[in-house]
Amino acid sequence: MSTAPSSPAPSLFGKVRKTPFWVQIVGGLVLGLALGYLARVQDISWLTTTLDTIGKTFVQLLKLAVPPLVFTAIVVSVANLRNVTNAARLAVRTLFWFLITSLIAVSIGLGLGLLTNPGQGAGLSTSGLKAPDHAGSWVDFLTGIIPSNIATTFVEVNVLQIVFLGVVTGAAILKIGEKAEPVRKLSESVLDLTQTALWWVIRLAPLGTLGLIGKSVAKYGWDLLKPFATLTIDVYVGCALVLFVVYSLLLRFVGGLNPLNFFKGAWPAIQLAFVSRSSVGTLPVTRRVTERLGVPSEYASFAVPFGATTKMDGCAAIYPSLAAIFVAQVYGIHLGIGDYLLIAFVSVIGSAATAGLTGAIVMLTLTLSTLGLPLEGVGLLLAIDPILDMVRTATNVAGQSVVPILVAAREKTLDLAAYNNPTGDLIDDAPAAAEAPVAA
Repeated sequence: MSTAPSSPAPSLFGKVRKTPFWVQIVGGLVLGLALGYLARVQDISWLTTTLDTIGKTFVQLLKLAVPPLVFTAIVVSVANLRNVTNAARLAVRTLFWFLITSLIAVSIGLGLGLLTNPGQGAGLSTSGLKAPDHAGSWVDFLTGIIPSNIATTFVEVNVLQIVFLGVVTGAAILKIGEKAEPVRKLSESVLDLTQTALWWVIRLAPLGTLGLIGKSVAKYGWDLLKPFATLTIDVYVGCALVLFVVYSLLLRFVGGLNPLNFFKGAWPAIQLAFVSRSSVGTLPVTRRVTERLGVPSEYASFAVPFGATTKMDGCAAIYPSLAAIFVAQVYGIHLGIGDYLLIAFVSVIGSAATAGLTGAIVMLTLTLSTLGLPLEGVGLLLAIDPILDMVRTATNVAGQSVVPILVAAREKTLDLAAYNNPTGDLIDDAPAAAEAPVAA
């Protein structure tokens, strides 16, 4: 009597693929910490180099997609506003809540800075520090929006100028109408191609996490954080307050929603932002989780790309306010009420200067130069910037999803059934997300 052949045991690779994506990233984080610690304690240079190479390669793959992703996402989202009822009102309300949440975030940053005095007693020497080669200024910010050369804009990945070109192109498509339909369809096709390729990169996030975290531990260690201990704690506490308290209160009392469902649905995007340190690189995931939480696709395709390039509660609100206080105290410079109000103004209005790229150096130089603080202070913070940038970017991305949900809830267009039941592993949904059209 013959028996049915038994199915072969799944390979190690097969078991890993079946593991939930968030578990894969946590595994990469733990393994990266262990390998980084081993490399530093045992002084294993080849292991440090390997971790650094893995991390850099992952980030470079994310950055490679930035120009086509941002341009086509903005073009398509603006062009498809004709399919959105009350598009102008939605755009205004989205911008309004962006500004409100940024103001709350910068207030928390200033409050923590005034309570803890992060720069006092740091014991850091400022001798030998050099100012950045180019500091952000309001003139540079305003004049830098308009590109002088389209090719250079894309080659140098000037995200702010790419956003400008995308908005102008999308508005022109709206104005021309049917004649520009081939351009809109081409932009949608390029966007779908870019997002599909980027999903393949995102699948490598556990490996990227291992390299990025491992390199940070191996290269910097924990001793480096001692002079910056108060500032580091302040940044993490401030971002945690915004991420888990402010956003939760807004969802509950402004949107009438259960905050736990938001974190259940949006956690893959928040987690990826933490390890990748790139709001733009996380854009496809952010948009996917926002739609999965019930925001209409037509509105999400506008609000999420817009937020990924301008909505920076971590990088442009909490961090520059704390960093400005830190630098002022290290250099022994007194800040008055007018200076704190100026910090708030710069943070709320100038957040687009960060433009969704890894790091917030542009925003920090803009804040310091506006206040007249020594730009050499930027050099003090460069060493720990990767450590701070992880939680800053996670906060950015959470805000980029929260605001469209709030607006959709108040407009009565949010799918409450979808919001209240966020299910499925993100990677399992990825092919559908990559293949789905941007908007109806």
